Amino acid sequence: MIRFRYAAAMNSRRAFLAVPVLLAALLAAAPVAAEQLRLRILQTTDVHMNLLPWDYYQDKPTDEFGLARTASLIKAARAENPNTLLFDNGDLIQGSPLGDYVARVKPLAPGDVHPAYKVMNALGYDAANIGNHEFNYGLPFVQQAIATARFPYVNGNVYTDDGDGNPANDRNTFTPYVMLERTFKGVGGSERRLKIGVIGFVPPQIMVWDRQNLRGKVTARDIPETARRFVPEMKARGADVIVAIAHSGFERGETVFFAENAVARLAEVPGVDAVLFGHSHGEFPGRFFASHPKVDLARGTINGIPAVMPGRWGDHLGVIDLVLDDAGGSWQVVESRAQLRPIWDRAARKPLVDADPEVLKLIAAEHEGTRAYMRAEIAQTSVPIQSYFAQVADDPSVQLVSQAQLAYAARALAGTPHAKLPLLSAAAPFKTGGRQGWSAYTDIPAGPLALRHVADLYIYPNTVKAVKITGAQVREWLEMSAGAFNRIDPAGAPEQNLIDTGFPSFNFDTLDGVTYRIDVTQPARYDRGGKLVSPGSRRITDLRHDGRPIDEAAEFVVVTNNYRASGGGNFPGLDGSGIVLDAPDENREALVQYLAAQKRVDPSADGNWRIQPVPGVKLRFLSSTAGAAHLARYAQIRLVKDNGDGSSLYELVP
Repeated sequence: MIRFRYAAAMNSRRAFLAVPVLLAALLAAAPVAAEQLRLRILQTTDVHMNLLPWDYYQDKPTDEFGLARTASLIKAARAENPNTLLFDNGDLIQGSPLGDYVARVKPLAPGDVHPAYKVMNALGYDAANIGNHEFNYGLPFVQQAIATARFPYVNGNVYTDDGDGNPANDRNTFTPYVMLERTFKGVGGSERRLKIGVIGFVPPQIMVWDRQNLRGKVTARDIPETARRFVPEMKARGADVIVAIAHSGFERGETVFFAENAVARLAEVPGVDAVLFGHSHGEFPGRFFASHPKVDLARGTINGIPAVMPGRWGDHLGVIDLVLDDAGGSWQVVESRAQLRPIWDRAARKPLVDADPEVLKLIAAEHEGTRAYMRAEIAQTSVPIQSYFAQVADDPSVQLVSQAQLAYAARALAGTPHAKLPLLSAAAPFKTGGRQGWSAYTDIPAGPLALRHVADLYIYPNTVKAVKITGAQVREWLEMSAGAFNRIDPAGAPEQNLIDTGFPSFNFDTLDGVTYRIDVTQPARYDRGGKLVSPGSRRITDLRHDGRPIDEAAEFVVVTNNYRASGGGNFPGLDGSGIVLDAPDENREALVQYLAAQKRVDPSADGNWRIQPVPGVKLRFLSSTAGAAHLARYAQIRLVKDNGDGSSLYELVP
């Protein structure tokens, strides 16, 4: 009897002890009560190696850009909501002298961490996308650099070319997407597991822009088509939220297949919950996009999908706030808002946030190495060199590049059949303010010319190319460039804006070796995509070579860069097939060689082109207020008004 009572007691004790375990198992098996979760997504894009608030061209600090200031915004945004993810959208490792220093001057040794990733690893990025400029230094460097990131890189539309002629079996060069599993706190305080799918895209035009680095190695596919392939796969793998990171812009009108700027169509892909975009250095949400279809600026959406594009060089942080609800059994976005947070107050012209001092500590050695390298003197200039008026008048800063290209090509072509052909040079202004800010101009004082000044004159690591074309193609080249101007109505308002601010200044080629005039009363012959839209229109007039009307059947050699020669900018007749000089040297190196040989230069424009006056109409344009100090050298330009925000209104004088 005693044994029975003892056994019963032990059984009762075991049953009592098993209750918590049983309850825990039951709770784990039961569905978690529905609640909302607030998720914050942060984005940087187009940093272009501006990691610090430092202008390497002027060799001085700046308040207007730098990831070190954005870092302070990132920390503040995280403090507001710990349920935060941080992404970068590419064009990161190229674009400033610091990028060139790491890639070309003191290349990464095995085991070295790229300075961009020293910073981003410390900031705790969750994932990143690849931009088109990542390929400027070649595919091996991209792969070496991103291997030092302690976060995943994604790209879905670049494929390795296996050489069998069948693109259907090509594999992704990079990881097309990742599934990030994170534990966040719901509104009620409970921990909730969330699976975030992240996919990346780059403009397929990389195959044109970096043809020499990528041809025969990779191929690229349409952005929305790629999204439609992978997004359902991500959903099938359990993605609760899908973030599409597109290094691509957003243009009005129809988005064609294989488009460079494909965000409008990407936002229509079912299953995408947020779009992070960039590439064009614009700001979304922003007033520039007010007239775009399917845009809600107040909410920051495109086709109802929250989207953000935070400028360039770290001047803004993109923020998307999502409210998720799983009342229906799966997470759904029920509310959203997108916004930009700037580091600089343009109106008051003052910084809005301090730089994070930890960023400089992380890359102090690379920063000082870049500064020392850029200070090396190579020549002297007797007059200042600046680009404040390079979009409206023949300009010494552009002509200096043209002269260097002509000298390089003449040597390179000597002894070849092409040496007998007339040699022209195409060059464009790169630093012309606008969206880049009213301080984004070349402004080199008289005196020593250092390497930093060369990089200021030619900011891209393009390589020298020359193409053989006809006189007729010379005319069409210039017609495409002349799209940089608005059409001026002779019977219209007495003051009209001359510059089409949507036309990239790097596509405004001027050609040295010929003379011509530009009639802006005519419609643009080509649109920005290179499509012939006004067949009967001719803006280029009085086009001459050696003082005589150009022979349209004659052959010419035009020295330019790899971007233009291979089809960049969609110029008619330029697709890479006409290249007769395929040099390995950068255009900047050609400029260094030219300046070193000259030892002293007196840059001046020869006036080989000009905009024709329009009787009765004042042709007006915006440029930096700092340009007013140089008006003594421009008899054809006068100051109208200082706008008080760093910009001034100018006009051409007939």
